[in-house]
Order: sequence, then structure tokens, then C-alpha cells
Amino acid sequence: MPSPRFAVRWSLALAALAAVVAAPLAHAEKADKAKPISFTADQPTEVDFEKRVGTLKGNVVITQGTLTIKADRIDFKQNADNSLSATAFGNPIAFRQKKDDSDEYFEGFAQKAVYDGSKDLLELFDRALLREGINEIRSNYISYNTSTGAFKAEGRPDQAGPATGPGARVRGTFQPRSEAAPGAAKGAPGATPAPASKAPPAKAQAPLKLTPDSAIKQ
Repeated sequence: MPSPRFAVRWSLALAALAAVVAAPLAHAEKADKAKPISFTADQPTEVDFEKRVGTLKGNVVITQGTLTIKADRIDFKQNADNSLSATAFGNPIAFRQKKDDSDEYFEGFAQKAVYDGSKDLLELFDRALLREGINEIRSNYISYNTSTGAFKAEGRPDQAGPATGPGARVRGTFQPRSEAAPGAAKGAPGATPAPASKAPPAKAQAPLKLTPDSAIKQ
């Protein structure tokens, strides 16, 4: 029977191995959730600034930090953690966000997209394309975890989306909720500025590979 000291060392080794296996392959930009949500649209829009929800139509562009969604129509809301959730329709919609600690972006294109920023989950419907660096996947349905880089792809029939038309351009901004992220935004009351430091020169990184969800679970 192993000694208690050996058992402790073995448990620590297993915990370290589990941490390596669970390490994410790619991260979306973590700082995005602390940034304002800004939007523009061509048509008169419906926005509730108290509830932090809105419906945008006509050449819509919505951004939060490095995250950008372009579509014909976007139904969106600001979550309690300041993150963005949105359902977008277009021909196609375009989704783009920078990876954390990297100069690379991942991109998604489809006829419809559902993004839940609180879960870091992007779903692409109908003629979907997911691109990460030089790697890409095409399917009629793709779900992508922006925190881990894991994806699932399925063949599905097309779904009809709403039609939109021209109109007067609308602009707006949702600032971060102060109670959810105190001091996170630049210049927020009580925020302590980080000491200036010289960043080391960036190292060239090989493109990260898209990883099927089934492979992550093995």
C-alpha cells in the first residue's frame, strides 16, 4: 500500500496532467467584455437603454472591443457580465474577433448567427464558414467555443431569415455596467492604472488548428 506522502505526490501529478489536457487551444480576447458595446444601422431602430436590449436593421455593425458583427439585422442584448449576446441575419453575416495574446483573428460567415458572450459560444447557420488563421471549416451548421477553440459541424437544411430595407442611419453605444466590472473600463472611478512596462518583442506563432469537439473530450 503506498505511503500517504506518495499518494499526495501522485494526486498532484494527476491534477497537473488534467490541467494540461484541459488547457484551451485558443482564447477570444478576454478584455472585450470590459469594453463598450457600440452599434450603427441604416433603419430607425428599437433600443431599450434601461434593459440594454435592441433590434437593429439595415447594414448593421455592432462592436465590443475586437469583436465585430456585420449583418442585415441583429437582435442583441448586454449581459450582466457586460458581454454581448446577439442573433444576426444577413447574406451573409460576418463575425470577427481577435484571439487573446495573439495578433490573429477568427472569423465566421453564415446566413444566421447566434452568439452568447456569457458562454463564449458562437453558432453559425446556413452556408456557414468558420476560419481560424489558414484553417477553415464549412457546413450548414457550426458551433464554436471561442474560449477553447473546439467546434462541432453538422449538415442541416437552410432556414429562412427576415428581410430588411433602407432607412435613416442610427448610432448608439452601451457603456459597461459599473456594478459588474468596477474599474475595468479605462478611466473608471477607482481604477488603478497598471505600471508601464516594456513588452518583449512578439514571437511568430504557428497558426492554431481548429479542433473538433469530439477530440477535446477524448
